[in-house]
Amino acid sequence: MVYCAKKHGEQIRTRSGGHDYEGLSYVSYFNVPKFVVIDLRNLSSVSVDVESKSAWVEAGATLGELYYAIGGYGYLKRKYGLAADNILDVKIVNAKGRILDRKSMGEDLFWAIRGGGPASFGIVVEWKVRLGSVPTTVAVFDVRRNREDDTTKKLVHRWQHCADKVDEDLTFYMIFLTAVSYNVIIRNFDDLRFP
Repeated sequence: MVYCAKKHGEQIRTRSGGHDYEGLSYVSYFNVPKFVVIDLRNLSSVSVDVESKSAWVEAGATLGELYYAIGGYGYLKRKYGLAADNILDVKIVNAKGRILDRKSMGEDLFWAIRGGGPASFGIVVEWKVRLGSVPTTVAVFDVRRNREDDTTKKLVHRWQHCADKVDEDLTFYMIFLTAVSYNVIIRNFDDLRFP
């Protein structure tokens, strides 16, 4: 498809999991009357290798498919980083229509497609990501303060001065909500029905 589009001078838009809220996979910025959409949504498998603590994730996998298979953006990101920090390998189709992996593309391009470059360097077909281990014990707690309480201001001030010095196994967040938004979030969460 890439080779054919290049041969005929057609522009390409790639749709992976369809997660772009603006639908940029279907938009042309330069008044191009037509372009080819390469839709990868059927490439959505997530293959976990428990032995190597890694997974191959096809480019069309949605956030939900990925999350249910291996987890996702969560409380352990301070220790393990984001997905881009844990990419071990990748398969892309370059502008010449060749399929490249980390070894055949070289370390510079591998660095660039993980976010180190300013543009698109090919169509990602699948990623190999390192998986982190979840600790056997996880503690979560909630501290609520009202706006008038001076403790909140002091807590934020201390957090800003110690957050980068705390052990990586400790992750903490500060979320500021109004009473109205908090009630809506809790009510809507309680309304969810899980299978």
